[in-house]
Amino acid sequence: MINKLDGDIQRRSISLWIAVILLGLHAGAIADNHAAASNNAIQPQVITAWTHEDVYSTQFRVLKSAAETFNRQQHRYKVEIISSLRRNHANWVHSAAATGTLPCLLEFDGPYLAAFAWPGYLQPIDKFVPPKILQDFLPSIVAQGTYRGRLYSLAQYDSGMGLWGNRRYLLAAGVRIPTLDAPWGLKEFEQALARLSALKEVDYAINFALYAKGNEFYAYAYAPILQGFGGDVIDRRTYRTARGVLDGPQSVAAMKHFQRWIEKGWTRAVYDRHDDFDKGRAALSWTGHWGYKGYYKALGKDLILLPLPDFGHGIKTGMGSWTWGMSSTCREPAGAWAFLSHLLSTKEIMNMSNVNNAVPARRSALAQSPLYGPRRPLRFYVQQLDAAGMPRPATPAYDTISKAAAIIDRTIAAHHGYPPYP
Repeated sequence: MINKLDGDIQRRSISLWIAVILLGLHAGAIADNHAAASNNAIQPQVITAWTHEDVYSTQFRVLKSAAETFNRQQHRYKVEIISSLRRNHANWVHSAAATGTLPCLLEFDGPYLAAFAWPGYLQPIDKFVPPKILQDFLPSIVAQGTYRGRLYSLAQYDSGMGLWGNRRYLLAAGVRIPTLDAPWGLKEFEQALARLSALKEVDYAINFALYAKGNEFYAYAYAPILQGFGGDVIDRRTYRTARGVLDGPQSVAAMKHFQRWIEKGWTRAVYDRHDDFDKGRAALSWTGHWGYKGYYKALGKDLILLPLPDFGHGIKTGMGSWTWGMSSTCREPAGAWAFLSHLLSTKEIMNMSNVNNAVPARRSALAQSPLYGPRRPLRFYVQQLDAAGMPRPATPAYDTISKAAAIIDRTIAAHHGYPPYP
């Protein structure tokens, strides 16, 4: 009786242990499945963003910091910033498009937007941008990012051309200080150049940055001269021809005057952007916002920022800079926009502008800027952009236009400004 009872107990105990073990295994399997599902759920989707900034630059560190902040604030996406590593950025984009390896986000120089949007490398982003946010951007930034009526890109910053002057030389030569409301006209501009060149302290009146080495700067910097005379580099009504515009009478007149300024000795080819003006050898410098810090360090209170001249058709100024777009092959457009929205926030725009000194792209950032805010030293650039900003032509042919301008100016520089024969 006892043996039989013991046997029943043993059998029941064994059955119970087997049931417990099986239940444990089942529970463990469920837990493992839940853990695996949970791990899969929290694995962030990688969003790659290409930038032209060198990995050793301050700007790259600012972009990297923006990505790290974004990655900490949420866990659905992980942004990775990749530098072009000094490669030709436009060629890099074209090559990646041909091999289907474009990233979700890519930075590119503003005038190349059409060249990337036209073949379908980019997708419009206007569907993502809230109207209230878009209204906060400078009109020049929106114009630069628009191609055939669709918004393809937005930027953290803009640029502007201006005329830097040495106040001491202007006063010594008896030259009127121009304003945005009363700029120099062509006649007064040339009179100013003649008077400034006559000062014994200067070698020549104006540094036009005629460098021996050509780059896209020429098309950016000198197009306002053509446009100020009523010409341009292409017919902007159709974007189908440059004939009658680049070689039209207004553009020819502009270049004849430019040639005259060289022949008169009022300007010359130089080999360093900041070699003459900040050392007092030139009285004026035709260049952008980037000259400010070096110029102010050299000239102090003698440095003055002037409007570009009105050559007969109103002041025209170059604008635009590096901007951000989304590739058409991006598999995570929502994530790409989430980061781009973060990058274009007022805070991140200020972080970038504070290190590269460029014009903040949003009004809300401008209001906080130590350089471009109300009564700040570079506020004039914003005012001139609002009044006279001219985006470079929104055409895939812009690269050819830019190269043509570079060829022209390299030729001038190679012949030392075509001085008159003895």
